[in-house]
Amino acid sequence: MNVNTVRDAGVVVTGAGGGIGAALARRFAAEGARVVVNDLDAAKAAAVAAEIGAEAVPGDASEILPAAREALGGVIDVYCANAGVAATGGPEADEDQWAASWDVNVMAHVRASRELLPAWLERGSGRFVATVSAAGLLTMVGSAPYSVSKHAAYAFAEWLSLTYRHRGIAVHAICPQGVRTDMLRGTGAAGDLLLAPTAIEPERVADALFEGMATGRFLILPHPEVADYYTARAADPDRWLDGMNHLQRKLEQAPDPERA
Repeated sequence: MNVNTVRDAGVVVTGAGGGIGAALARRFAAEGARVVVNDLDAAKAAAVAAEIGAEAVPGDASEILPAAREALGGVIDVYCANAGVAATGGPEADEDQWAASWDVNVMAHVRASRELLPAWLERGSGRFVATVSAAGLLTMVGSAPYSVSKHAAYAFAEWLSLTYRHRGIAVHAICPQGVRTDMLRGTGAAGDLLLAPTAIEPERVADALFEGMATGRFLILPHPEVADYYTARAADPDRWLDGMNHLQRKLEQAPDPERA
């Protein structure tokens, strides 16, 4: 596929008020697509939309598809399920954090596909882009809700791809490690230890997606080394878990900035 095929396509990007979502929206617009910018923060959505000549449709990503479709003249060709939350903690994280992680990181994707698939299957084309995270392939030290929900988001994208690829539906799962966004800055010591040293700019994620679309790849790895980690995890789970536990112990020994 040539990236020029997105010209005039109707594209929705959720969580596009900043970070990866804004980078995706900018890249699609630069390639000639008609873009809807969604974000819970109406002001941020409006700012990005004004910058790139797009339409802003603020609100909960699970509820904006009818308005987004109307803004695009009735047809959505590409849906980027990018909105996400990153709760920290383990089993002790409260029920609201677990519920929000599941709702935003997984069920928003399910609800979008439920609404998009009938029209896509009828016409034999459509593209679903899920911003997952390397945590969906590996894990994230210090964040069980994020790790578990991102594993599920990856599994759902995988299921969509294997189920509908012969019917013209393209699915991509973007799985970066650290990206220089507000979300990374909110991960605290775990992010500083594991993600910040190799963090990339959001534009690199958009570049990786367009490269993957051009070659028809499902798995998009803006950090190519994640493929090696994923292979090592599958080949020797105990050795991989030992390595991750080593990182967990380093995290436990790290100074607490709130006590400094």
